[in-house]
Amino acid sequence: MNGYKKLTQLGLVASLVFGLAACGQKESDEISVGATVGPHAQVVEAVAKEAAKQGLKVKVVEFSDYITPNAALEDGSIDLNSYQHLPFLNNYNKSQGSHLVSIGESILMRMGIYSNKYKSLEELPENARVAIPNDPTNGGRGLLLFADAGLITLRADVGFKASLNDIVENPKNFEFLEVDAAQLPRTLDDVDAAAITMNYVMSAGLDPKKQGIYLESKQAPLAVMVIASREKDKDKEAYKKFVEIYQSQAIRDFMQQTFNGTIEPAF
Repeated sequence: MNGYKKLTQLGLVASLVFGLAACGQKESDEISVGATVGPHAQVVEAVAKEAAKQGLKVKVVEFSDYITPNAALEDGSIDLNSYQHLPFLNNYNKSQGSHLVSIGESILMRMGIYSNKYKSLEELPENARVAIPNDPTNGGRGLLLFADAGLITLRADVGFKASLNDIVENPKNFEFLEVDAAQLPRTLDDVDAAAITMNYVMSAGLDPKKQGIYLESKQAPLAVMVIASREKDKDKEAYKKFVEIYQSQAIRDFMQQTFNGTIEPAF
């Protein structure tokens, strides 16, 4: 009888230990992904739903700024994030001494030249008034966009740090106006064209197919957003599976149906 009791107790203990181990395994299968409010969070939510069908539990954590998602990733509060381009990630690592890496491309958010008056670059007239963002990064990005379009020439190797002082050729004598990035869509009735980032294109309800006369290349570094992880964790199977699901046809279809060309897959 005593022996039977001991065996029963051992069985109960074994069952309890197994149950706890199983619970621990289940929790480890859940990954938390940070994303900024808006398109990034919307897409990650769609990925989470698709992932659930494949046995991967994804918790979406929304952020309203651009610094906290990386700080949370670095300190382990979240497992991945999806909201930034690689130059921003690299700059964050450099300034904070962190070790975050890209493990896959996510969406494209291309800057474009928009106009309510003209349908093509060729139609832009002599002395056209064109607006660009007044912050250093996006202002340089806007000038580089006009340079890529062949409308101006910039000093060699200035890249995204370009300023108005770096314009060396301006054959049509464009007048560049520096405007707060959020206000650029409102300028379209007053200027001939404006360089606008996709987040403000979306919030203003602009249509890239109708009002966009030139878009950044799909390979432009500031247009391609990435999924980031801690460097030491980059090869985790759950993270690879998340990227695989993110880059699936199901999510490509979701983007097309939801964003109608404003947000595109980068994969």
